[in-house]
Amino acid sequence: MSDALRELFSSGIGLLSLFTIAFIIVMAFYIYRYVKQQIQEEEKSGSTTASSGQQQHRLS
Repeated sequence: MSDALRELFSSGIGLLSLFTIAFIIVMAFYIYRYVKQQIQEEEKSGSTTASSGQQQHRLS
């Protein structure tokens, strides 16, 4: 095992770095899922209001 990997897994600063990297990956996954869910909800509610809004625009 190289010196860099040994320091990464055995020293305090290395373990903090691993924790930070893992936290950022988990946070990115959570934000991705949250945004994806919000977009799907927006499309469901927006599709009915968008079609009625287009009809109102055509009438005026």
